[in-house]
Amino acid sequence: MNIGIVGIGLIGGSFALAYKAAGAKVLAFDIDKEMLDFALLSGGIDGVLDEENVAGCDLVLIAVCPAAAVDYLKKTAPRFGPKPVVVDCCGTKRAVCGEAFPLAEAYGFTFVGGHPMAGTHHAGFKHARADLFRGAPMVLVPPDFDDIRLLDRVKTLLAPAGFGRVSVTDAASHDAMIAFTSQMAHVVSNAYIKSPAARGHKGFSAGSYKDMTRVAWLNPDMWAELFLDNRDCLLTELDAFMEQMERYRAALRAEDRDGLAALLDEGRRRKEEVDGQ
Repeated sequence: MNIGIVGIGLIGGSFALAYKAAGAKVLAFDIDKEMLDFALLSGGIDGVLDEENVAGCDLVLIAVCPAAAVDYLKKTAPRFGPKPVVVDCCGTKRAVCGEAFPLAEAYGFTFVGGHPMAGTHHAGFKHARADLFRGAPMVLVPPDFDDIRLLDRVKTLLAPAGFGRVSVTDAASHDAMIAFTSQMAHVVSNAYIKSPAARGHKGFSAGSYKDMTRVAWLNPDMWAELFLDNRDCLLTELDAFMEQMERYRAALRAEDRDGLAALLDEGRRRKEEVDGQ
């Protein structure tokens, strides 16, 4: 199996290591030449992906930010040819798929939107792991939901990464849900850590603090792009969240013990409902 990877940071680098461990030939490209050289010297990849050899790949994974992914697709669309399945790994899908599907149709290549639901607060190839995706969810956004053969083909191509579950949806549904499951968590965590009390937390914090603040440690430029790409969906979630926060604040100000307990019980029951406890 020949794999092409565009962008060898944490996500692309982890894909590279996973496919190398499975015996695939891995070609990669990154605008950071030092990172690319390091990946080559460390044996994480076998060579450089370029416009001449991309058509010989079985799978091309685009693991860069949405704007860069669209730029790469526009530039390389005439070069893919019919052999590779091209899958992006961006955190939002409408912007990328909206450009990619017409390009794929016009130039005769196969494109499927993708979003591997895994990561850490560390960035770069040096933090990549061959097992990063082991057991993690993978979301696919195909051009045609009825093309079962294509979906089976993509799942087979992705098998060496070790995903635990593959979900299939459309771009709009993906972006609406990801605003809740991922982007809101990053916004809330990032805002929470700005409390004046944060500097004195040591000795007073345990699991709750660690869980709440883990994703505050993020790549500001990348997440700002993702938030703005998904602005409408994220604003909807923020509005709903702030409405709930007002209810808690009102109960506290009114010293309404019963009302506060009811709000907390409502949240506890909702957690049980949505997580199937």
